Amino acid sequence: MAPLLNIDDLTVGFGTPAGRVKALNNVSLSLEEGEVYCLVGESGSGKSTLALSVMGLLPQNAEVFDGRITYKDIDLLRSGQRQMRDLRGSEISLVFQDAQSALNPIEAIGPQLEEVILEHTDTSLRTANQMAQEMLFQMGMADPKRIMGQFPFALSGGMCQRVMMAMALVLRPKLLIADEPTSGLDVTLQAEILQRIRELVKEQNASVLLITHDLGVVAAMANKVGVIYAGNVVEDADVVPLFKRPRHPYTWSLLQSLPRIDDPGRRIEPLPGNPPDMISLPEECSFLPRCFKAQNHCRDNPKPSLVQIEAGHTVACYNPCLLYTSPSPRDGLLSRMPSSA
Repeated sequence: MAPLLNIDDLTVGFGTPAGRVKALNNVSLSLEEGEVYCLVGESGSGKSTLALSVMGLLPQNAEVFDGRITYKDIDLLRSGQRQMRDLRGSEISLVFQDAQSALNPIEAIGPQLEEVILEHTDTSLRTANQMAQEMLFQMGMADPKRIMGQFPFALSGGMCQRVMMAMALVLRPKLLIADEPTSGLDVTLQAEILQRIRELVKEQNASVLLITHDLGVVAAMANKVGVIYAGNVVEDADVVPLFKRPRHPYTWSLLQSLPRIDDPGRRIEPLPGNPPDMISLPEECSFLPRCFKAQNHCRDNPKPSLVQIEAGHTVACYNPCLLYTSPSPRDGLLSRMPSSA
């Protein structure tokens, strides 16, 4: 069976006065029906650009230089505006990273939710209003009728995030793209948001592309994980192998930089250095200046491509880590020692 979403060799850049920002470089990934795929990486690594590319919402200064994005049998990069409008909200939904900025500040919440329903269904305004209120109630809002009359600036960040989730889920999409849906939220609200995503997957057999920097969320939610660095996917694997046997030095460093509740005395190892300048990316591996596994052949060869090192596990590295493993990622983000090889 073909993947629900397939991204193949996607390359996207942004024109700026200082030069072209190489936001995504030959990115490939696939998402099966009923699967949660988590994309992780530092800020500025290209995660949100990928989400906007799928939705056809890239800004005017962006340019897709190469690649293909296929949803079912639809080539999204070559679809017309009308076809993309038909897909957005009904088949594919996006939860934006900054909910307060994504909502229309001069329109009440109710009409914004109703517009999504009315645009994609033949229902009446009264029915759309009822559907919107029911979805807000499911998002944990005790008085949805009052919320429908509020403007975004009158709501807290957490409330706006719930509204965005309601807007994304009200028509039960087959593909949900959630860009940092738990960022800046308290742990109770985080748990509620993640539970709603689980219910969508379970009840609708929907697929989720979950973009996050929170590896705790990844361990709790993901079936598969892609690790992105400087616009390149450097590791792709099922969640358990990735947490138990991270092979790219960047993935290993991310895991080592996290505190451990079951080992409070363990030394946290911060990731040294800074991400590269996205305008002048090097020909060799972008992670090279920060890599504890770097060797001469890493410097003398072009950027490595993703290669399969075991079934379902690919990595872009000339000198991947060989690791001692922990029992389970869901038992905690356990320390892992790379071999000296």
